[in-house]
Amino acid sequence: MSIRAAKASDRTGEADLHDRPAVEMRRRGACPALAAPMPTGDGLLVRLRPAGGALTLSQFASLARSAAAHGNGILEITARGNLQIRGLRAETVGQLAADIDAAGITVPDGSAIETSPLHGIDPEGVSDPAAMEMALRSTLRDQLASPRLAPKLSLIIDGGGTFGLSALSADIRIVAQSPADWLVAINGDGETAMPVAIGPAEAAISAVGEILSLLATLGQGRRARDIDPALLRARFPAMDGIQFIPSRAAGMPLAGSHRLKDGKTILGIRPEFGQMRASDLIALLDLAKARGATGIRLAPGRGFFLIGLPADTLPAMQIAAAGHGFAAQPGENSEHIAACAGAGGCGSAFYETRTLARRLIAVAPALFDGSLTLHLSGCAKGCAHARPALTLTGSAEGYGLILNGLAADQPDERIAGGRIDFAIERLARSIEDNKDAGESTAACLTRLGATGVSKALRQE
Repeated sequence: MSIRAAKASDRTGEADLHDRPAVEMRRRGACPALAAPMPTGDGLLVRLRPAGGALTLSQFASLARSAAAHGNGILEITARGNLQIRGLRAETVGQLAADIDAAGITVPDGSAIETSPLHGIDPEGVSDPAAMEMALRSTLRDQLASPRLAPKLSLIIDGGGTFGLSALSADIRIVAQSPADWLVAINGDGETAMPVAIGPAEAAISAVGEILSLLATLGQGRRARDIDPALLRARFPAMDGIQFIPSRAAGMPLAGSHRLKDGKTILGIRPEFGQMRASDLIALLDLAKARGATGIRLAPGRGFFLIGLPADTLPAMQIAAAGHGFAAQPGENSEHIAACAGAGGCGSAFYETRTLARRLIAVAPALFDGSLTLHLSGCAKGCAHARPALTLTGSAEGYGLILNGLAADQPDERIAGGRIDFAIERLARSIEDNKDAGESTAACLTRLGATGVSKALRQE
């Protein structure tokens, strides 16, 4: 949805929201953009991605003020680095859109495209993903906006560098191989995606257009994994000859101060579990601006980078960030927890995920050695984490504990609601007692297996 189109007639926008069939707004898998906000437990939710994931400090502060004025003042950054504004009402979505437009924030039409967060800043970047995004949107505008594409179709443009996107899975990946050449791959992350084409920007854009055409032909809701391999090879006969070197997830952690190769410094900031209050964000941005910060880059991992801070201001900014509820140091236990909005924030959730997360950090530190992710999912949908993890799924009966799986998987153990703190503390103690020298928590859990975990939880 174009922001200017939304602003053109706020009254029309409101009528559209009221008249839209409820089933459309609640369709599972839909992306809650400005054109179709999603009903949740605390009102309507809007997800947006500014072009290139880049904002000025003033623009980010304007978004925070708008979130407080028209929503409930809570903003979130998702695992993929997109921004969410919560607690909106049907009559305030148009006002939010008008504020976004007034701030000069561009939210492109069509499918969201995620780009390397440090594009144009990191001297180790291979090529410019922001320029590729502009060219892609210009050339394939109608295809990217097609209603036949899946609402959550994911495209990634990875320009390489210090903070790449290898860990993110996507339907379509466009990865810089050299300043002149791009690899196009589908259905996977930097290690598992299937390469289909390689060449200069024009050839890569043409290949993306072919893939979008295939997806549109398959019908709405289909993803790259649904494309018949034979059909794919018919469109890309040279794909089997592509020399592909898998790119494993690596690079620097998000939170903390980082010095780039050219000596410039940046500060990675993570709101606790990806959620922040508008007042805290505005206070942090005011401090950052006073100390010389010049820009914001939203980043995968539920955080953002502050750009332009002089190196001698970073320690004070890290302390100030912590005072407003942000993590600005690496290695904090909250980094290893993926928590959804939970009860109160989502009508589907059966427990308060973030409240439980804070308790578990206190009572079960053995779980947080960095070897695994603890996924706290309020229900079986698993919105916060799409990969196997140590998962706690909420249900009407209590909790389902899944040792290494998704929220919708069959639980390895069921835990009554009132016993959850005791059960997790017992599990953590069992891990401490059974760990071999040098063994990680993840490895110990794997060795204990469902039988060992069940025995540990039943001990009194």
